[in-house]
Amino acid sequence: MSLKGKTAVVTGSNSGIGLGVARELAKAGADIVLNSFTERDEDHQLAKDMAAEFGVKVRYIKADLSKGDEARALIEQAGVCDILVNNAGIQHVAPIDEFPVAKWDAIIAINMSSAFHTTAVALPMMRKAGWGRVINIASAHGLTASPYKSAYVTAKHGIVGMTKTVGLETAKEPITANAICPGYVHTPLVEAQIPDTAKKYNMTEEEAVEKIILDRQPSKQFATVEQIGGTAVFLCSDAAEQITGTTISVDGGWTAL
Repeated sequence: MSLKGKTAVVTGSNSGIGLGVARELAKAGADIVLNSFTERDEDHQLAKDMAAEFGVKVRYIKADLSKGDEARALIEQAGVCDILVNNAGIQHVAPIDEFPVAKWDAIIAINMSSAFHTTAVALPMMRKAGWGRVINIASAHGLTASPYKSAYVTAKHGIVGMTKTVGLETAKEPITANAICPGYVHTPLVEAQIPDTAKKYNMTEEEAVEKIILDRQPSKQFATVEQIGGTAVFLCSDAAEQITGTTISVDGGWTAL
C-alpha cells in the first residue's frame, strides 16, 4: 500500500524499534518526523539519509518526552500528524521496595504520559484531515508481567488501557488507535547485552539467547524491527480500518503461555 501524502511522527526514533518503524513507513511512502531527546549532527544526518533513500520528506525534531510540554510541542512543531507512533521508552530493573523514585517517575513520564500528551495534540489534526492512525508501541509486558520491572510493566499496561480508550473515543471516525506488543526484538541495545549475559551465566552466546534472553519467547527467535514496522504499516492500511482499540502481539508466542 502507499502512504504517500501522509505524515508520520515517530517518537524515540533515532535508533532501535522506532527507527525500524520509521523506515518501514517511509518505504511505504509516508513523510517522517524523527525524534529523540538529543540534538546532534548525526540525528539530522539520519533524517537526510532516510529522505534520500526513500524519496520522502524527513525531519528530525528534538523533544524530551519526560516533559509534557515538550511532547505536545513536538506535534505542534510537526504541524501535521496523520500517523502517530508513540514509541519512546526507557527501562530500569529493581525490586519495587528498592526502585528509585526518580527512575519510576521518568519511566512513567516517557513510556506512558508522553503518549497522552502527543495523542491529545495529534487527534485534532487527524480530525481536520479526515483520517488518522495512532499506533502505540506497548510490549508483551503490557499484557503480562515480570518481576523487578514494576514501572515498565505499569507504564505498558497503561498504554494498552489508553489505546482502548482512544479507540472508543474515535470509533465512529476514520481514525484508529492500536497497540503493538512486541516480545524481545533484535535491536543494537539487545545485541550488546548478549556477550555480558553469556559471560554471567557461563554459556555460549547462542545458549544465552535461547535459555536466558528468550526464555519466555516460545519461538526462541527475536522479532525484527522490520516486522514491527511492517505491522505498523498494516495498521495504516484499508484492511485495518475496523481494527481499533486493541493489541497486536509480535512476541513469538510469549502471551500464549
